[in-house]
Amino acid sequence: MDAFGSSIPGIMGIIQLRFGKYIIVITKSDKIGILNGHTIYKITGFEFIPLFDAVTRDRDEVSYLALLKRHLHSGPMYFSYTWDLTNSMQRLAKIANDGSKPLWEQADDRFFWNKFVQQPLIELSSMNGSANEFILPVIFGYVKIETASLKNSSFQFGLISRRSRYRAGTRYFSRGIDSEGNVSNFNETEQLLILGSGPAVQTYSFLQTRGSVPVYWAEINNLKYKPKLKIFDTAFEMAKIHFTQQTALYGPNYCVNLVNQKGHELPVKSAYEQAINLLENPNVHYVYFDFHHECKGMKWHRVQLLIDRLIIMGADSMGWFQSSEDSEKRSISVKKEQFGVVRTNCMDCLDRTNVVQSMLAGWTLRKQLTDAGVLQQGENWEDDAAFVNLFRNIWADNADCISKAYSGTGALKTDFTRTGRRTKQGALKDLRNSIERYARNNFFDGPRQDAFDLFLGNHHPQEVSETPFVDHRPLLIQSMPYVAYGALLMIGAALFLPRENDTKLSIRLFVGIWIIVLGYSIYFISSNGLAYVNWPRLVPLDFVSEQEVIHSGTGKITGWVMSEKAKLENRIRGLEEGKKRTE
Repeated sequence: MDAFGSSIPGIMGIIQLRFGKYIIVITKSDKIGILNGHTIYKITGFEFIPLFDAVTRDRDEVSYLALLKRHLHSGPMYFSYTWDLTNSMQRLAKIANDGSKPLWEQADDRFFWNKFVQQPLIELSSMNGSANEFILPVIFGYVKIETASLKNSSFQFGLISRRSRYRAGTRYFSRGIDSEGNVSNFNETEQLLILGSGPAVQTYSFLQTRGSVPVYWAEINNLKYKPKLKIFDTAFEMAKIHFTQQTALYGPNYCVNLVNQKGHELPVKSAYEQAINLLENPNVHYVYFDFHHECKGMKWHRVQLLIDRLIIMGADSMGWFQSSEDSEKRSISVKKEQFGVVRTNCMDCLDRTNVVQSMLAGWTLRKQLTDAGVLQQGENWEDDAAFVNLFRNIWADNADCISKAYSGTGALKTDFTRTGRRTKQGALKDLRNSIERYARNNFFDGPRQDAFDLFLGNHHPQEVSETPFVDHRPLLIQSMPYVAYGALLMIGAALFLPRENDTKLSIRLFVGIWIIVLGYSIYFISSNGLAYVNWPRLVPLDFVSEQEVIHSGTGKITGWVMSEKAKLENRIRGLEEGKKRTE
């Protein structure tokens, strides 16, 4: 493709900001593998080209562009010119595209990450078919395709994770379910095993999903390490929509819940179980596994107990997808279909979920390799150290990728995924990641959530008359962190800068006064923690609202608090839409 005098890999899309439209051009992409003869690329460079006279620029326009650039450069995005990455192998076999339709028309809407910014081109294609060649479906997630060998057999082993663009966001600003039945942090992960070459290729695929607990709930940031947990509603109608969608797409759902049965996480467990019981859906099977209790002492191999329970429940019968492709005749013969899926969640659908999904994948892989004749009955792929290392690292990299997209850091517990055992070094790394998550989730995730909402079309800058980037907090609230910084500076200056005639008493008095100022400022900030969280600015959250209620004596504000009005309106709207869908 050639545009503006230089060769580019493709067009991400077109987006309207305050003053006009921009073409988002992909300027660089890296080849990361070949899947069934189709090259897969990872996007590594972007450029925004204005479709208007760009002389007039204001702060809001610059802020919007900065959000978009941050999103695009931090998000792992992949595409192929000739292969539909949004669909699993099983869905592609059913679509059976003869090549007469462009890839974007068969793309799974959930995983077509740039669908909103491609909309102008999609609309143009209805009038001019030549526009189809510029519409490039992109997925947000993880793709890895590697050549491997086992027992003198060579094959391709790969992993594809697709993140849903519905209810997408960051860890504490996107939880639970919405009125459309979409849940936060929904990812579909497909493990691939491809054997043979030339005219005959055998493909094995195994799908798993993860997603937030499908009830109305939130953890409300307030600068505490454990945010305030609130269950608004079991959202039965919304959960019904969610699982109706999931069973239609995947067949029976085996819902594995890994949250704790005590303490902070107990309300989430109880609300989930209440929703499941109300469903009375024979295709929704629920299994609870107290991960931290069962695997305490770093004995995470005990996840096998969960797999044994899934087998008893019938999950073993869901099988996997298997096909034979004749590349010369361009025909696909389906031998097996996966009928069902394991849907795993913990609180964030990250760390515990990653461990369980990798072990389920390994369990299925053994059966697939045996079916393909690579292994004999009783043999195990874990006996080959080189392949074990490949398998574990691909799954650990996948875990880190999904975790960074949601929480801002790599996953916890990946030392077990990479090595098969829990290590002290891994525990220390988890501690570091936990501290970093706390900082990111409280002080940096607001703009990151805004970037999701802007790119995915949840916020339209051209429709907003007032700037969303102004800080409306009272001056006292805004100034207190600077008071704390100033106090620290003064204490440091008194203790470390050279001085001549000052007495010890005067220095102690000076330091004492500033310690009191520092202590008060820290107390004030912690007491008004909700007001110091970096909240999203573009799309109001459905569980908090800003209230500048100032106490006349102390200046203390309520800050960001629970919005009963927003809760009520959200619940009524959700129930009404749910009834329309079920009628």
